[in-house]
Amino acid sequence: MTEVALDTATPHAPSVIRLLLEKLGVDYREVPEHPRLPAASRVQAVLLDDEVGALMVLIPQDQLLDLNRLTEITGRKLVAVPLARLRLMLDKHCLKALPALPALTSSPCLYEERLLASDTVLIQSGEPGVLLEVERGPFKRMLHKASAGNFGLKVEDIRPNLDRPDDDRHEITQAVQAFTARRIQKRLEETIEIPPLADTAQKIIKLRVDPNASIDDITGVVETDPALAAQVVSWAASPYYASPGKIRSVEDAIVRVLGFDLVINLALGLALGKTLELPKDHPQQATPYWQQSIYTAAVIEGLTRAMPRAERPEAGLTYLAGLLHNFGYLLLAHVFPPHFSLICRHLEVNPHLCHTFVEQHLLGISREQIGAWLMKLWDMPDELSTALRFQHDPSYDGEYSAFPNLVCLATRLLRSRGIGSGPQESIPEELLERLGLSRDKADDVVNKVLEAEALLRELASQFNAPH
Repeated sequence: MTEVALDTATPHAPSVIRLLLEKLGVDYREVPEHPRLPAASRVQAVLLDDEVGALMVLIPQDQLLDLNRLTEITGRKLVAVPLARLRLMLDKHCLKALPALPALTSSPCLYEERLLASDTVLIQSGEPGVLLEVERGPFKRMLHKASAGNFGLKVEDIRPNLDRPDDDRHEITQAVQAFTARRIQKRLEETIEIPPLADTAQKIIKLRVDPNASIDDITGVVETDPALAAQVVSWAASPYYASPGKIRSVEDAIVRVLGFDLVINLALGLALGKTLELPKDHPQQATPYWQQSIYTAAVIEGLTRAMPRAERPEAGLTYLAGLLHNFGYLLLAHVFPPHFSLICRHLEVNPHLCHTFVEQHLLGISREQIGAWLMKLWDMPDELSTALRFQHDPSYDGEYSAFPNLVCLATRLLRSRGIGSGPQESIPEELLERLGLSRDKADDVVNKVLEAEALLRELASQFNAPH
């Protein structure tokens, strides 16, 4: 037993795992989880199945698990086991994550042969925050009944376009051509069948850029759309806003509770979001679309208020950037419907990777590229397309940098609290400095938002109403 394991103040490997490794005669060292640990040595365990049964797959975290290659090797169409079934299995052993220990399950195991290239490997202990370091020899002995294969793709060979927005149009066209299996000579706008913006959305956009727009103007637009009017009144009446007295009209909701800026941006977010249907398929572990959007917008609203007054960007627009930050996800489902399910299945079996690698590998573009492109096509403010396009680049300091920086910070803060999907990523000090925020202040903001989690979920559920 290591000293770390004996320290009761430090989380350590669950007893079931310690007993299993003892029984197998495997020495290990407990290591605190840290983002700087080499991804090539970290083992990602995924449980897959099909009609034949379950299969545990092990892959280094610097690789993407390619389901198509897996099908070629095994002759099976494997997908991630349903989350409920995985949780049942983990709960039975009092585990919170799946360790890369074939002996733990009765299912066969297939491992990426490059795992044995490292002198030591780091495997999930079953307890968040603790990894187990095992030398190559004992790890290989644990895999004596498993089969080796070559089915991973090096993440460094998949190069998402994070910083060349001028290439977006060309890359989106290429992706569309690849999936229509014919050369398309039309302009991109004709190639991708994007629904036209609803009249209500067009009117709201005009009001957003009109410096003389009044509460009467936005009230008039909202009242002409019965669904939107009902939504605005129900938002204002929500316990989240804790408004005194009964909300009797749209004007009442705007004047007394929500205010011009919030209504115009919530209404625009809703109008744009409902231009595209929510996809029926989605990755198992994904936070529901509107829930993620509302949480992100709420955190960004708090972060914007916490910034030094002189450096604050337009609050309404940062809120809208939060609402629409994942809009490209809806667009991928709309533009590539037959292939969207394949994206979902790959996201399920690659929880250690950001979605940009999966989308780049399968489509040649990311949701951020196509989402930012559509914002430009719809003549939305440049701040919005910049926010969508560079939201995964914590070092972005170009024009309107506060917008993508706020989205990046908000999504990483939420991910650290289990909201959102993909790996947890560190928050660089430079990102906080650029926004004039301290780490404590940022944590305070996300804490306050999550205190109102139930109310925010209720608010998010209103977006899912049929339209």
